Amino acid sequence: MLDNENADGGTGAAGQGKFALVPIRLPVALTFAALIAGLIAGIVAAMLGAPQGLNDIAGLIGGLWLRALQMTIIPLVAALLVLGVVQMIMAARVGPAARRMLLVMIAVQLAGGAFTATFMPALLRVFPVPQGGRAFLADSPQNVGEVPQVLDFMASLVSPNVVAAAAETAMLPLTIFFVMFAVAITRLPADQSDRMLGFFHALGNVMLLIIGWVLAIAPVGVFALAFGVGVQSGGGAFAALGHYVLTVTLMGTFILALAYAIAAGLGRTGLLRFTKAVLPAQAVALSTQSSLASLPAMLVSAGRLRLRPSTAEFVLPLAVVIFRATSASMNLAVVYYIAALAGIDISLPIAIAGILIASVISLSAVSLPGSISFVVSIGPIALAMGVPVEPLALLVAVEMLPDLMRTLGNVTMNVAVTSAVDRTAASSETAHDTAAT
Repeated sequence: MLDNENADGGTGAAGQGKFALVPIRLPVALTFAALIAGLIAGIVAAMLGAPQGLNDIAGLIGGLWLRALQMTIIPLVAALLVLGVVQMIMAARVGPAARRMLLVMIAVQLAGGAFTATFMPALLRVFPVPQGGRAFLADSPQNVGEVPQVLDFMASLVSPNVVAAAAETAMLPLTIFFVMFAVAITRLPADQSDRMLGFFHALGNVMLLIIGWVLAIAPVGVFALAFGVGVQSGGGAFAALGHYVLTVTLMGTFILALAYAIAAGLGRTGLLRFTKAVLPAQAVALSTQSSLASLPAMLVSAGRLRLRPSTAEFVLPLAVVIFRATSASMNLAVVYYIAALAGIDISLPIAIAGILIASVISLSAVSLPGSISFVVSIGPIALAMGVPVEPLALLVAVEMLPDLMRTLGNVTMNVAVTSAVDRTAASSETAHDTAAT
């Protein structure tokens, strides 16, 4: 799961009113159980010499479910990316507090992506993927991961035919197009802008319904895919999953540490004081795995830090809706892990593109349950970087474990950013008053 914060379908500032996203409930625990059962069944089948036909049937069932999952990525990302960008632009127009928050938010996402792009490959070289991990690529196409030359890469940023780009799942030009599209919507007359936003909200809801139906049978699909992995890898698959959880979670600790640095630096708050103040919110975050459920506790933490209620009551709900501090860092970590499974070396231009795409795509995860966020947020990054998306169908089943770090990092960063916004606003007001006198 990817911080299952708005699993009730989008409460909070962006999830209310006529454009609310549809609520979806997902069988998370059952899907995790299906993963374990499928791996065990595959290992036992290989030991007993089960007929190849059994593996072929499991591959067919798992493959159909995987394709049904993949077919929703482009239209869902298009709808949610447009809505997310428009939401950010509208927030920036509210006032200086929102603009300060957005600047810090963008800096955090870029810093997290740069950290992962630098340290995740190094970490995987020191602690390589266990041997059984390559079985997760069994159903992946063999021609992925071809790294374009720099000039070819630059030329691919703009597509002359957006429909063809969608057909080819060319996420870089599609992302640029839909960001431009969203900016253009904000320049339309109010009635036209509302109609366009209504269309994309409806498109997003339709796609969410479809992907909700697909994920409702996730235990069946995951069991079938895991069966094939178990047949090929044996017990090594469990070692690979454990290795995956630890390495991806480790990338999230950077955002957690960065939150304390922002609180101490921009927020001018002592580390011990911030640690004591944010502890109740962190406890709720770990127990609920939900930033939204942690919002009341975050407001209490802001009060303990003596932040102005006007700042906390504006910044924290907005942060819960549009800010996923750990997204760029941990989503890129998943992509780099799959790249290591496939033996793909990520070049510098592709890495930079991945950081930018991960930062922008994090907007499309607003008001979504974690399992849907996993597909919507990481799938486009992988496609843009030439990395197979097929392993995501199995890795989503264990995301409930890295999700603990995602939620912990997001909640801690939300409080840290609120303190930074409040302190900088107070300094600006003091400077203004001094100049006026």
